[in-house]
Amino acid sequence: MKMEILYFDGCPTYLKAEKTLWGVLEEEGVDAEVVLVAVNTAEEAQGLRFPGSPTIRVGGEDLFPVLERAEYALGCRMYATPEGLRGSPTAEMLREALAKMDGGGAAEKVRRKGEF
Repeated sequence: MKMEILYFDGCPTYLKAEKTLWGVLEEEGVDAEVVLVAVNTAEEAQGLRFPGSPTIRVGGEDLFPVLERAEYALGCRMYATPEGLRGSPTAEMLREALAKMDGGGAAEKVRRKGEF
């Protein structure tokens, strides 16, 4: 499973998102390749359809899909967590999103082991 974390250098939360993601993958025994993808320009943001930093994608699909928009730009992304708006998803949110991603396979293992 290939995963990407898209970010821009000024983002204060992408490293936290990476750490949380690695923790979930390790806890659940999911074998994945996680690649950090720097988005440095407005043109790259538009081309990558980058809704903000951090964005976590599996197989090119956003784990937390957002509405399509005409313009994409460099900026921070907010996630609606049980504790309110935060700059990265919680471990529980990641487990749930991975479980929904493909309806089976590695994500099914996450769903069975997750606590939700």
